[in-house]
Amino acid sequence: MSPAAGGGAETPTGGGPGGPVSASVGIVLVSHSAAVAAAVAELARGLAGGGDLAPVLPAGGTPDGGLGTSSELICEAAKAVDRGAGVALLVDLGSAVLTVKALLAEGDELPEGSRLVDAPFVEGAVAALVTASAGGDLDAVAAAASEAYAYRKG
Repeated sequence: MSPAAGGGAETPTGGGPGGPVSASVGIVLVSHSAAVAAAVAELARGLAGGGDLAPVLPAGGTPDGGLGTSSELICEAAKAVDRGAGVALLVDLGSAVLTVKALLAEGDELPEGSRLVDAPFVEGAVAALVTASAGGDLDAVAAAASEAYAYRKG
């Protein structure tokens, strides 16, 4: 279980045989549910393909395993994925947005270069991870995730 899911320390998933990608944008997936955040992270990793992946961690639920959002878990995950190129935070629902906005407004809780990305949670997570893993900067990662709103399903 990841620290963002109320468990012990976990190394951010990212990298191939040589380990995590350095100087890549980190990604945090903030959900009201630890299971949802972890599942979306796993799906994004699977769909992003092999090779070196940018670091991505879930930050879901509350420290006691309940539903909700936790500033503490979000900050832990953001610090763990930070490689110096920025951190993209994708969120699922309203209060998760408010929690991340409050952390960004405080200015010293999240790593420098952290950004709330307005994107659909699942499709945006996949697009963000693919772009970050390909070496995209924070602007490119945010744009790719946001463009996922245009994906048509019917």
